[in-house]
Amino acid sequence: MIHQDVQSIEGNIYERRAARGIILRGTDILLLYTKRYNDYSFPGGGVELDEDLLTGLRRELAEETGAAKVEVIREIGYIDEYRPHYKPEFDLIHMLSYYYVCSIGEQLGESKLEDYEITNGMSAVWIDIQEAIHHNRQVIANQEASMGFSIERETLVLELILEDLLRQSA
Repeated sequence: MIHQDVQSIEGNIYERRAARGIILRGTDILLLYTKRYNDYSFPGGGVELDEDLLTGLRRELAEETGAAKVEVIREIGYIDEYRPHYKPEFDLIHMLSYYYVCSIGEQLGESKLEDYEITNGMSAVWIDIQEAIHHNRQVIANQEASMGFSIERETLVLELILEDLLRQSA
């Protein structure tokens, strides 16, 4: 994916790897709602330099959702993305987001959000996947001023998961 504001994928590029969890219970999915951006996104995030993807995924799921007993069932793929970067010393960010189907324990514990996540109003929620897609699509259609860069990527993945769920139930 190349963000519409990106003119060229050359220059000083910040590289970031992220691992994101797909956790389903029927048609409900565990997502993060972020008030600042008014969107739903997958729990997970940047992997530290000394971490492998699965270690980073488990850490991020625990921090953002309070999930325990995280079991990675399978990797479903990744999205290679170029978008503007907020740091002035970089022209772009090159984001590789790896998505994993996971199972977790029944109860969510207390999350340990970072300060910026708290400021942005982030919280873990169980929501019907179609409702989350509809909400994000409305935000995109309205081009809300608060819209974040990741909403299109996350909505695309939600739609692919829904297609897979519908195929399995047919």
